[in-house]
Amino acid sequence: MATAAAAASPHSMLLHRPSPAASKAVPAAVSSIRVPARAARISCAAVAAPSASAPFAVAGERGVYNFAAGPATLPLAVIQKAQAELVDYGGSGMSIMEMSHRGKHFDAAIKKAEADLRALLAVPDTHEVLFLQGGASTQFSAVPLNLCGSPSDPADYVVSGSWSDKAFKEAKKFSAASVAWSGKDGKYTALPPFDSISQNPDAAFLHICSNETIHGVEFKDYPEAKNKAGILVADMSSNFCSKPVDVSRFGIIYAGAQKNVGPAGVTVAIVRKDLIGKAQANTPVMLDYKIHADNGSLYNTPPCFAIYMCGLVFQDLLEQGGLAEVEKKNQHKAGILYDAIDASGGYFICPVEKSVRSLMNVPFTLAKGADFEKQFIAEAAKENMLELKGHRSVGGVRASIYNAMPLSGVEKLVAFMKDFQARNP
Repeated sequence: MATAAAAASPHSMLLHRPSPAASKAVPAAVSSIRVPARAARISCAAVAAPSASAPFAVAGERGVYNFAAGPATLPLAVIQKAQAELVDYGGSGMSIMEMSHRGKHFDAAIKKAEADLRALLAVPDTHEVLFLQGGASTQFSAVPLNLCGSPSDPADYVVSGSWSDKAFKEAKKFSAASVAWSGKDGKYTALPPFDSISQNPDAAFLHICSNETIHGVEFKDYPEAKNKAGILVADMSSNFCSKPVDVSRFGIIYAGAQKNVGPAGVTVAIVRKDLIGKAQANTPVMLDYKIHADNGSLYNTPPCFAIYMCGLVFQDLLEQGGLAEVEKKNQHKAGILYDAIDASGGYFICPVEKSVRSLMNVPFTLAKGADFEKQFIAEAAKENMLELKGHRSVGGVRASIYNAMPLSGVEKLVAFMKDFQARNP
């Protein structure tokens, strides 16, 4: 595996172990970090941004490729940056995990995280950016509580997989939610033509899951909400910040961070401002968007370290050239893997309709059956390709290839698939 070539780039966060000659050039903010005697010293080194001819330079190796669906792999450069700042953040003498969420250091960190996310997604001023707790599953309740004036208000749900089904079932507790389309009969392997979605014009909103992590189906475009207010809501947990999105088309976008943008513990919600302040009277205070918007996501102690980590990821994505460049990399990685599946002569099978195959989560089975799938997963683990077991509800194999999965990881998996097939015809 080739590592990224060192070159001059003032924006790179990639860190290397310094040579004796280079150690004199370590920035003061890093060289002043106090570490235990046995700990390796870490310093910043400049690395060139990926060029158009070589867009997949990889920032080092950790010995394994983590294909988990979440919590998922994070950029190595981000992990190393956090490591360098862990003991003494910004010269404060404290870790960011120890300091007040109302102090100047964290205030600067959360504001920069929001600013960078707004830049990445071109979030318009019409929308609030909130950093919340409880995971995307908590938003299954928060959305109807905030958008439905009473439990009798209707809401439309496109049920394209396990997560949108969970969202629908939770919404029924707080609204008169109904299924506008379901892919259950087709085992969640396709998405509907938009004109086949049976929308209620009186619905408070239309809800979709933009990418189903378990079943591997992804919206490539988004339906128009035909309710009177034109409100479209999307759970984007597993493809958030993997490609550009026109945020103005959505009333609410929410996403758990632990797939693409950070560790578990924080959920990002992007909420149209005119939808805030209309929650049902019995809405718990922690589920009321107005409370969090009015308090800058600091109504209570937020998940400080998780928000800080998201901020580092947002910065890293900007340094890669933004989400248009990130999408190109994701398309390339996914294309290699899907091509290998389709070229296997039916040995490997992806059940998802080609037009809606996810760029993030690639489920497949082996035609030779479950025993061979277990063997495949076990042998892959011995080759340091981890967490390839499919979700317990569907079985099979699943490779989650989020933003931080390097091209080399996908290439190694494809080489292993070809070798496994040759050895087990």
